Amino acid sequence: MSRWTYRHGLHELGKGLYAYLQPDGSWGWSNAGLVRDGEEALLVDTLFDRHLTADMLAVMRDATGLSPRDIGTLVNTHANGDHTYGNGLLPEAEILASEAGAREMEEVPPEVLANMMRMAPELGAYFVHCFGRFDFEGLETRTPTKTFSGRLPVSVGDKRVELIEVGPAHTRGDVLVHVPSDRVIYTGDILFIDGTPIMWEGPVENWIAACDLILSLDLEAIVPGHGPITDKAGVARVRAYLVHVEAEARKRHEAGLDWKEAARDIALGDYESWLDSERIAVNVATLYRGFGAFDTAPPIGEVWGLMAELEQRARRRR
Repeated sequence: MSRWTYRHGLHELGKGLYAYLQPDGSWGWSNAGLVRDGEEALLVDTLFDRHLTADMLAVMRDATGLSPRDIGTLVNTHANGDHTYGNGLLPEAEILASEAGAREMEEVPPEVLANMMRMAPELGAYFVHCFGRFDFEGLETRTPTKTFSGRLPVSVGDKRVELIEVGPAHTRGDVLVHVPSDRVIYTGDILFIDGTPIMWEGPVENWIAACDLILSLDLEAIVPGHGPITDKAGVARVRAYLVHVEAEARKRHEAGLDWKEAARDIALGDYESWLDSERIAVNVATLYRGFGAFDTAPPIGEVWGLMAELEQRARRRR
């Protein structure tokens, strides 16, 4: 059981390390991290819009004395906007990301979501439910200034920080940020704690391997991309979900069900209580692609439509 309380704001992990948490961890409510040693600092991820990121940086400044210009390095753990759209508020930081993650960031800039929000009545209530509380208008962000593949060591003062590429998994270029001397890891969206993981990219084998890597490390605090600070038991639960969904989807694929039928049919058991259980739709679509059922993902509108249907079904059961 984690000893950290799940509340909004900055949490000190010790030895100059911090986690910034945003309950409840659902769509867009992501976490970030700060690593400091002396006058040097590294930020792990920004938030989904200018206002959220500015509030976080102000809280960090009040707690540590660090202004945004004092943060020399920013690591984006992956491409999703809830971990990158606030990059523009650190105009002088070097921004690090995996090569694959940097390429993916170019595909969905903030103006795409701003345009979609203007069309929200046509896109439906579920889309507004997911993204209606964020402001994407006029958002100027920054893309990575340095990329890598595999592993990259980074120094923050005398601290050694290891960037470990484990994608494609959640997205194409997922990165873990490990501080070995302090037994802390920031996982980005390789971990959703008490929330349903969403596999935009896959393959699932890579994601399971990433969980196994985290489980092999000597860690005291594990900061997920969404949800409360956790321990290895939390990692094991995410791994178990992935194993369960892969096995259940494979059974239905081999039985001849299409991906939509499979997503509707899979019993989630205890995982049904996790936030956003309707993400099973995305996960099964990605798994079916991995099984060879189709070469490219189904149209995104179909996937979102099925998620909306499953979310309504879950709401009626509650």
